[in-house]
Amino acid sequence: APGGRRWILDPIDGTANYLRGIPVWATLIALEQAGEIVVGVVSAPLLSRRWCARRGGGAHLNGTPLRVSTVPCLADALLSYNAQVTFEECGYGPQGLALSRRCRRTRGFGDFWSHLLVAEGAADLGVDPIAAVWDLAPLQVIVEEAGGRFTDFAGAARIDGGNAVSSNGLVHAEALAALNDPDPRDPPRAGAVIA
Repeated sequence: APGGRRWILDPIDGTANYLRGIPVWATLIALEQAGEIVVGVVSAPLLSRRWCARRGGGAHLNGTPLRVSTVPCLADALLSYNAQVTFEECGYGPQGLALSRRCRRTRGFGDFWSHLLVAEGAADLGVDPIAAVWDLAPLQVIVEEAGGRFTDFAGAARIDGGNAVSSNGLVHAEALAALNDPDPRDPPRAGAVIA
């Protein structure tokens, strides 16, 4: 309700993993107050991990404070995303490929895990081309309270844009530029030696 409180819950984020016995799934809970996510909790019981954040109170993993990385540019960054096919399914195929080639390393962790690795400082950039509000609500406050940025592909700090970019803040503008490039070139792989 506008001006009120709303709980946002995803009982099992990573349902496909859960059904196949892969331990990377979690329960996501967020409290929205007056249109802003103020509390986020993600519990991954099979990983023995619980991330939580309160707006203005920092972010924590199992009680330990979280901080994003200090990697300054995409050429040195680790990008975590679901799969290239998800970029293609929503019309961002060339942009997703170009973005991944601009990064030093890519990993396909997907779901909640990509964004929480950003909050932990283990990844520098997390991209989710297709996502619902319940997939993103707690992740936004956790990443932001760890010192990072969390936006949709247009750069708006929102969870209802249908997609998400989380970062350490330093690589965010560069990532958004790549995702919104109407004519992306296929650049050489970051760190590649050009003869």
